[in-house]
Amino acid sequence: MTLQDLRDQIDALDDQLLQLLNQRMSFVRQVGELKRSTNSIIYRPERERQILDRMNAQNGGPLSESALEAIFLEIFAAARNMELPERVAFLGPEGSFTHQAAESRFGAVSAYMAQPTIRSVFESVETGRARFGVVPIENNQEGVVNETIDLLNEKNLMIAAEAEIAVHFTFATQTDNLADITHIYSKDIAFRQCSKFLNDSFDGLQAEMVPVESTSKAAKMAAQQPRTAAICSHIAAKLFGVPVLFDNIEDSNLNRTRFLLLAKDFRNEPSGRDKTTLIARLQNSNSPGVLAEFLQEFNARGINLTKIESRPLREGATFRYWFLLECEGHADDPALQEILNHHAADVKWLGSYVRVS
Repeated sequence: MTLQDLRDQIDALDDQLLQLLNQRMSFVRQVGELKRSTNSIIYRPERERQILDRMNAQNGGPLSESALEAIFLEIFAAARNMELPERVAFLGPEGSFTHQAAESRFGAVSAYMAQPTIRSVFESVETGRARFGVVPIENNQEGVVNETIDLLNEKNLMIAAEAEIAVHFTFATQTDNLADITHIYSKDIAFRQCSKFLNDSFDGLQAEMVPVESTSKAAKMAAQQPRTAAICSHIAAKLFGVPVLFDNIEDSNLNRTRFLLLAKDFRNEPSGRDKTTLIARLQNSNSPGVLAEFLQEFNARGINLTKIESRPLREGATFRYWFLLECEGHADDPALQEILNHHAADVKWLGSYVRVS
């Protein structure tokens, strides 16, 4: 079989894919009309997860699971925008890892709004300027993002879904010779997470490490200034047109960040692999055994707690705390429902959503 024969077969398959995708979108349009007539929610992460699980179970290769999911997530995004165009706020600037996480869930066709702070993302969703917001919640190397946790307590938004991405840093520069580089720009956390590369590559050289507020700004500065470099995301280097000299320079290839997708008045149906996030403001939290007794209720019902974080209550001059908890299961599960009913005055439900980690 010749190269042209193979290309002809690929072209024929592409023609079929186009017809099938348009046929799928015609059904999506009908679904959108039904949802609008009943004022139903367009974005259904649990339904998307069911489709992905079904596709992965049937997949015989050579497409990998991650490649298959990337293709279908883009199809889902295009479908949602046909039903109802989405505006998504994210912690900016453009090219940030949060931007990357947002696109991984909402695709390239959604309308994105870069916001300067985590608070402004919450407020964009709260005021309706954006339908969804994407913020970081924790990094497995650096820990939790306290500002996100505090705003979950302060604001009345729901968690619609979570996303997790591997954090890979690139070394981007217009200069081929490392010895010619005078300044390296990046966020302080990126310098820490790439310290081995920097120590090995610039030992004895005179390059100055210059912290800036974001890795995206670092890429922009490296694009504007010769003999400089940026430690940034691949998407930022591409966005600002800075050549990538080295990929994956982070110390740990296990570096991952988890993000929350926020919305107003959002509720997922159970998917069978859910996570629930709660805030507990326990009465008399300074009394011995109050927290232990509360946590024991989860253990007694066989509910696995996956996270607990304490935050200061900031009321008066005393040292008192409230708690953010994550557990496996859905708020509609009878066992978890018992706890929520028993502590209705003390517990705030932030959402039950498909668990990705």
